[in-house]
Amino acid sequence: MPQSTTRIRPATPQDVPAILRFIKELAEYEKAPDQVVATEDSIHRNLFGEGFGRGPVAECLIAEHDNQPVGFALFFMNFSTWVSAAGIYLEDLYVTPSARKLGLGKRLLIELAKIAVARGCRRMDWMVLDWNTPAQGFYTSIGASPMNDWTVWRLKDQAIHDLANTPTT
Repeated sequence: MPQSTTRIRPATPQDVPAILRFIKELAEYEKAPDQVVATEDSIHRNLFGEGFGRGPVAECLIAEHDNQPVGFALFFMNFSTWVSAAGIYLEDLYVTPSARKLGLGKRLLIELAKIAVARGCRRMDWMVLDWNTPAQGFYTSIGASPMNDWTVWRLKDQAIHDLANTPTT
């Protein structure tokens, strides 16, 4: 009987349909499926740098089990002025329920940590929903801790446009 195989690898343009599927599955899990507006085209443009006149704005790792994509970690670089060093912001980490006991979530984070070390990053950041205690337990188990003294603020959609069009005089 053939042995099961798992691996973590960088995403390719051929992974875009799977990435969109993972995004939709994650949104369903997080009770917000109606908030997904991502498309294969927008994912392709943002991960592989086509359409904005600049390179990619995010990167993605794919977790595979038996040569099938079963999860992803989507991330981008950020910067800390206080430590004057780059960091990695993990936007989303997701593994399909059928593959969750294979250790792929931890392997995705290990690979992301290796990337952070290779790039001289001083930290990795991400957000976790308050009600998602399984994720909180998982992240605590790898040594992460919540930043309880910070509140995330967000400007989005029309508010961004309104601010951009605010007169400065």
